[in-house]
Amino acid sequence: MWKRKEVIGGQTLYLGDCLEVMPQLGRFNAVVTDPPFEAQAHSAMIRTQKSAKSGEAIELGFGAITEGLRSFIPEWAAANCSGWMLAFCQVEGVAAWRDSMERAGLKYKRGMVWVKPDSSPQFNGQMPAQGFECIASAWCGNGHSRWNGGGRRGVFTHNTNQPDRHGLHPTEKPNPLMREILGLFTDPGNQVIDPFMGSGTTLVACQRLGRNGTGIELDPEYFEIACRRVDEATRQKDLFVAPDAPPKAEQGNFF
Repeated sequence: MWKRKEVIGGQTLYLGDCLEVMPQLGRFNAVVTDPPFEAQAHSAMIRTQKSAKSGEAIELGFGAITEGLRSFIPEWAAANCSGWMLAFCQVEGVAAWRDSMERAGLKYKRGMVWVKPDSSPQFNGQMPAQGFECIASAWCGNGHSRWNGGGRRGVFTHNTNQPDRHGLHPTEKPNPLMREILGLFTDPGNQVIDPFMGSGTTLVACQRLGRNGTGIELDPEYFEIACRRVDEATRQKDLFVAPDAPPKAEQGNFF
């Protein structure tokens, strides 16, 4: 079970292990999450990356993705999700996520790219810097996959260090990136789950776009940060929400 549950605005936040919490939950329209890095990229980031704001070395404070977790999330999505599963990962992890998604019975679509124009250089100068992250995408529902992007490319370009960046989590995603992704892969009123909530950017974007988000976070400190950020988004939502175009009639809900 979970250690704590908070409902803030249209968002529900759980302090606990996703392996224990998710089997207790109902069905969702989408899984959108940023799991831990691959072991190789994880260790390399600790050694060589620095914060663009402080110039200090980044300490992640959490372990690399395990194969158990990589199998569990798509298997859960196959049974409980009616729309998309999106998992951020390093380029080294795309094939592994594809394999786990397909083993679970999901319809793997492709790896997409988040380009970071302001990413840090490779400070030791021994190789090119990593200027992007990938997103493995799979369709969990029945029939043909549906999204709001038409034939556009799966390339998203957003600075890491946005003006509203909190910087309280080492892999915090920018708010404009998550708003764009949720606007493309979900519809207003959809139920979205993030099993690795971190500092809560996915739920902040859900709150501002009229989606009902559920986030799960194991670390109590990050859970508190996420609660504060979602509360801020709830209080200030009218300053940020841009009206969505009405979904096409044939798309309907994913349920």
